[in-house]
Amino acid sequence: MKAVKPVPKTNKPVYLDFNATTPLDPRVFEVMKEWYLGPPANAGSRTHVYGQRAKDAVEKARAQVAAVINAQPEEIIFTSGATESNNLAILGLAAHGEATGRKHIISTAIEHKAVLEPLEYLATKGFEVELVPVCKGGFVCTDDVIARCRADTLLVSVMHANNETGVLQPVKEIGDAIRATNAYFHVDASQTYGKQLNLEKVDFDLLSVSSHKIYGPQGIGALVTKRQGNMRVPLIPICHGGGQERGLRPGTIPVPLVVGFAEASRLSRADHQLRTDSNRKMKLTLFDELALTDYRINGESAQIQEHILNVQFVGVDSEALLMLLRDGIAVSNGSACTSESYLPSHVLIAMGLTEDEANQSIRFSWGYTAAELPFGTISESIRKLQTV
Repeated sequence: MKAVKPVPKTNKPVYLDFNATTPLDPRVFEVMKEWYLGPPANAGSRTHVYGQRAKDAVEKARAQVAAVINAQPEEIIFTSGATESNNLAILGLAAHGEATGRKHIISTAIEHKAVLEPLEYLATKGFEVELVPVCKGGFVCTDDVIARCRADTLLVSVMHANNETGVLQPVKEIGDAIRATNAYFHVDASQTYGKQLNLEKVDFDLLSVSSHKIYGPQGIGALVTKRQGNMRVPLIPICHGGGQERGLRPGTIPVPLVVGFAEASRLSRADHQLRTDSNRKMKLTLFDELALTDYRINGESAQIQEHILNVQFVGVDSEALLMLLRDGIAVSNGSACTSESYLPSHVLIAMGLTEDEANQSIRFSWGYTAAELPFGTISESIRKLQTV
């Protein structure tokens, strides 16, 4: 099957906010459409053919999602997205921590709010949360993480790639080292699942993934719960009302979304080289544009994913720049989950930027379906602001 062609030129702004959400792949929509318009599909209805058909589709989808990271289908727990998966991974371990006296949790200062806020909640319940600082390049040091592990450490939670800077974290090295401890290892891989092939080499216990970052539908994701031998991570549900998803996530499974997620996962592997090449080409085009401006890249360039750049434009207020760019380019100046707050990015502050420097930064993130960048739009807007 042929890959989707790039979006043709229109009068609409070029969308460069793919880290917030990607467009839905038309091929994914075609697969989902059958389940939206076809016979009723509740995978929990075991007494008739329609329920069995839905159940079979869900189990096939589970296997397709698992294949991307070399997991077992039974290790996939479908959720509403990475935020719920993060909450289930963190809050779902709390009872085990309390029962065993292991109430120490390690994470990093640059995590997404979907990790930091559940940790803040546990801190109010008597857990000790330790956030590891990052270097100027935007990543944690493996030794800094492991040195903080103690006998009472319950969980270590580290994102695979930062959503604002694209900087990859040393999760493989951390995962390997954690095996010498009793701590569980959780990875928020919402920005790397289906993008970084080496994810399957990471030794984790819990992994959060999302569909709408890989051209799949919004509202669906998964928590991967790896087994160590016959032992499963001792999670308990954070919602109640049914026995679905091995008792961890109650509620009717949204079959169309699950099937769409699975197709997006399959395509992420089939189209991997095409997407990588296209992302690199866009990055070179963006660098040509940036060469006309006074800019600094936030993060260690060698560890930044191919489809994202977080850039500080010296002396230019990011809010003012976004207003000038909005008719030509759709970009952001932080996480989509906190973009309404206008507060300086906690990620950039943790990297050592001042508030002024953080407020001069915007994030470009793109994908292989992004339209051609209108050359000159960025540099012209910056020059207007620098002459004010």
